[in-house]
Amino acid sequence: MISNLVLGVSLVILLCVISEKFSYKVKVPALIFFMFVGMLFGTDGILQIEYSDFKSAEMICSIGLIFIMFDGGFNTNWRSARPYVVKAVSLSTVGVLLTAVFTTLCCHFLMKLSLQESFLVSAVLASTDAASVFSILKSNNLDLKDGTSSILEVESGSNDPMAYLLTVTAIGIMSSGQTGNIVLMIVVQLAVGLVMGFLFAYASRYILSLKNALTDGLDVIFILAIVMLCYSVTDKLGGNAYLSVYILGLYLGNSRMNSKKAILSFFNELTSLLQILIFFVIGLLSFPKSMPASIPFSLAIAGILTFISRPLMSVLLLLPQKCSLRQCLLISWAGLRGASSIVFAIVAVSSGIALSFDLFHVVFLVSLLSIAVQGAFLAPISRWLRLVEEEANVYKTFNDYEESVDFQFTRIRVKEGSSWAGKKVKEVDFPAGAQAVMIKRKGRSFAARGSSILEAGDDLILNMPPYYPGDRERVMEVDVYRNHKWAGKTVEELKIPSNQLIIMVIRDEEKIIPNGDTLIKEGDVLLLFKGE
Repeated sequence: MISNLVLGVSLVILLCVISEKFSYKVKVPALIFFMFVGMLFGTDGILQIEYSDFKSAEMICSIGLIFIMFDGGFNTNWRSARPYVVKAVSLSTVGVLLTAVFTTLCCHFLMKLSLQESFLVSAVLASTDAASVFSILKSNNLDLKDGTSSILEVESGSNDPMAYLLTVTAIGIMSSGQTGNIVLMIVVQLAVGLVMGFLFAYASRYILSLKNALTDGLDVIFILAIVMLCYSVTDKLGGNAYLSVYILGLYLGNSRMNSKKAILSFFNELTSLLQILIFFVIGLLSFPKSMPASIPFSLAIAGILTFISRPLMSVLLLLPQKCSLRQCLLISWAGLRGASSIVFAIVAVSSGIALSFDLFHVVFLVSLLSIAVQGAFLAPISRWLRLVEEEANVYKTFNDYEESVDFQFTRIRVKEGSSWAGKKVKEVDFPAGAQAVMIKRKGRSFAARGSSILEAGDDLILNMPPYYPGDRERVMEVDVYRNHKWAGKTVEELKIPSNQLIIMVIRDEEKIIPNGDTLIKEGDVLLLFKGE
């Protein structure tokens, strides 16, 4: 029994991994292929696995969404996004609300749905999907002008909490028939979510900064536990738990911490696995034979979202914020629906509310259409609107970006009495592979030619090939917090193992190359090299 289960899981993962490789070639998000793998295994598929338990699907997908939300925040590069954060947050909050309102009105008056059903389907589909947007941007290396990439990344990464809140509100209205004070409930949920997100972020950041607080290598496990604790505590306090874990991820992802590369790598891989799981479950839940009946309904709602609600919302919100009409149109087109909308539909179906239409399959088809059509044409439309930065790299807007470079500049001070003082550049025996590029002297800078004569006090800028540390070598940051045992001591006085070296002291905005007499102060950040 166990071997059959393990065999099935391994086959699913392998098929999904292979499909992801294929998706990059055809420029279609791999998430679509993950769905088809689930459908292949499902009731109407080849293996005909019967699965229609929306309660267990809700639990699986909701847990997956916790870490997907955290990873969305953790991967957002705040430095790149900060100039555009007001626009992005307006889209992820007011924009989601306006999209739901416009779609509700269209569904009610044009499609003759009841007001309650119109609001539910509109709330479920009000947010855009971060995984789909990130996948399209990265697979096409699509960096967009005027900060559009950052706006889309922050919006899609942070708008699920608002859509979830609207979905829960719609379910509550349909279940009890009482609206209560919806505005107050929304404000309380958002406020508690924000507060708890920042509280957990500050607390976990402080613990990570303490010396020997955690055993080496357990940083990732610690953060994994913190994410789950943040979600559960916020949820029990009546706050928006998805918002809290997003804030937690955003804060930690843009903080200095040890093992950040390992943490990024772990959560990226975990999120990929969870996305495979979620889309496989979604595909498994679907019944292709039941879909034709939902196609006209789905096409109508997809058309309303794509050509009425999202464009109208984008223009109303972004034009007053000095965005061009071209940028508004592109942001409107890039509003891809995906996993989060389908998960919210599963939540609604599992609540047991009675509906006059098949909500799950409608949202499934709308998301599929959105990813396939809008995703496929996002790159051509971006170029048609002349909003593509052809020479830029979209990965720079993510925290997992590492810019590859084949050279680096090094500054060397020519001190009084140095053997280099008084010599021509061509006479100096530089390290192998090094090239003199510039001489900085008394506020002036000029090219270092072979005939240039070096003087004491010069700063000589060398171009040198970089060194890439091996697997067992790393550079880590050490925060010298208040009462740290290194504070107030010189480098020479520190008891550091022979395979370690402090290579830089960051003090406010100053970067200091230390020697034995350098005094370590509270608030310093030390770059510590650890060899084999």
